[in-house]
Amino acid sequence: MADNDAPRSKDFIREIIEKDLEAGKNDGRLQTRFPPEPNGYLHIGHAKAISLSFGVAEEYKGVCNLRFDDTNPEKEKTEFVEAIQEDIQWLGYTWGNVFYASDYFDQLYDWAVQLIKADKAYVCDLTEEEVREYRGTAGFSEDKRETPAGKNSPHRDRSIEENLDLFGRMRNGEFPDGAKTLRAKIDMAHPNLNMRDPVMYRILHREHFRQGDKWCIYPTYDWTHGQSDSIEGVTHSLCDTSFENHRPLYDWFLDELGAFHSRQYEFGRMTLTYTILSKRFLRQLVEQGHVSGWDDPRMPTLCGFRRRGFTPEAVRDFCARLGYSKGDGVVDLQYLEQCQREHLNKIAPRVMAVLDPIKVVITNYPEDQVDELEAVNNPEDPSAGTRTVLFSRELYIERSDFMEDPPKKFFRLGVGREVRLRYAYYMTCQEAIKNDAGEVIELRCTYDPATKGGDSPDGRKVKGTIHWVSAQHAIKSQVRLYEYLFKDENPKPKDGDWVDILNPESVTVLEEAYIEPSIADAPVGYRCQFERNGYFTKDKDSTPEQLIFNRTVALKDSWKKIQTKNR
Repeated sequence: MADNDAPRSKDFIREIIEKDLEAGKNDGRLQTRFPPEPNGYLHIGHAKAISLSFGVAEEYKGVCNLRFDDTNPEKEKTEFVEAIQEDIQWLGYTWGNVFYASDYFDQLYDWAVQLIKADKAYVCDLTEEEVREYRGTAGFSEDKRETPAGKNSPHRDRSIEENLDLFGRMRNGEFPDGAKTLRAKIDMAHPNLNMRDPVMYRILHREHFRQGDKWCIYPTYDWTHGQSDSIEGVTHSLCDTSFENHRPLYDWFLDELGAFHSRQYEFGRMTLTYTILSKRFLRQLVEQGHVSGWDDPRMPTLCGFRRRGFTPEAVRDFCARLGYSKGDGVVDLQYLEQCQREHLNKIAPRVMAVLDPIKVVITNYPEDQVDELEAVNNPEDPSAGTRTVLFSRELYIERSDFMEDPPKKFFRLGVGREVRLRYAYYMTCQEAIKNDAGEVIELRCTYDPATKGGDSPDGRKVKGTIHWVSAQHAIKSQVRLYEYLFKDENPKPKDGDWVDILNPESVTVLEEAYIEPSIADAPVGYRCQFERNGYFTKDKDSTPEQLIFNRTVALKDSWKKIQTKNR
């Protein structure tokens, strides 16, 4: 794992930008943009695009604008606009301006008329299915023979006057949804399917969340994208490789219009293991109730990661470590988790919390005595100082820290065994109390008062150190342990059926965890390390009566490794 501050090689996008700036292209100006469609929440895949477009603008003293591609009124909401802005700001970026593609609808309409007059666009009556059928296929069949080209629409040779009349009537709302489209007139035999007379406008009688009922025809993404870049003066339009086959059309429209020619560059897409990065599928998870919402901590959305306790620094570091190349790649989700683990290790205060408690009674400790002990807040950050933890006769420890018949390499507690209580004393288990079912419900132990602080004056050593909380002072809390949402490394939903691929153990809710009282009043989003358990954050569902903590990432467990090795 590379160090967070280690220098990284320059990617091909930055090389292009530097050459353009050195050559004085675009008057030495750099302008990028991030153009999300406001039809859902941003996910971790978007973070890579955001980090590039905003990042290069920062590095080379350019401008990155935020532009909402709001051309589909059926799925877009103000809620999504606000969420996208919040996510970008959370990542630590600031945009130059906020634009909306819908603000360009008048200009786009005028440009469409310009193409009709140049005999470069026509009104087509084919249905969506017929357009797909007429378009044909690209490439070669399995027997290596070239597949048939598309065929011209029967309406392709309409006169300019008829097309102008029909397009105007489309705008005026004279035709029902899907009755007609406006298509560019390019080449139905072109090897790139996107160049086979692509649709520019479709009829859709829906109210737009910003434009109201002004429009009943809406431009497609391909018609909107390049022209919006041109209007705004974008010099470098950075996209992932899914847009590579669209670039010839992007260029064709700008060339035919004679408009300012932005340049599109594509970088490799990122796929994460055990993750789906598709807003359409993520929306299904939300709408079908498989998750609690877009910000469910199991979701790969940025708001989901934020709620789970991830830091923007870790996400940005993850994107920087991956870098940008022309090839698509699959990234192990554990790599992102490790980036987060490294960052939290540096900044997160330590807290003692017992998630699966078993009660301990120290029989030789005075019943009315309470010790105040000093605990280190963060061994990685001396400036974090110390805190006071309370120690009493009755404690809680983790159930996994005790075994009745411990094997050789288990260095924690057992009957007759001595361990060190973190920051406190040496303690020896004398007896395990069981219920009628034979389950251990309580441990009777003794402590050595001479070992206060965790050191023995006679020099004896113990191999095991365990954490604890005072039963008298600890706060009963709910803790949610999150695992991967999907069972498979490469999850693929079939026909909207998620049951077979969802992990039924993606969340475990512990109702009786006990946490030291030092963080009782911590704000929502507070991050800390529960010592020996992992990193956790306070959830927004918390109330004064019920604290709730989400596990962000776990710690490595040497005993678990031994168990796995011995299976």
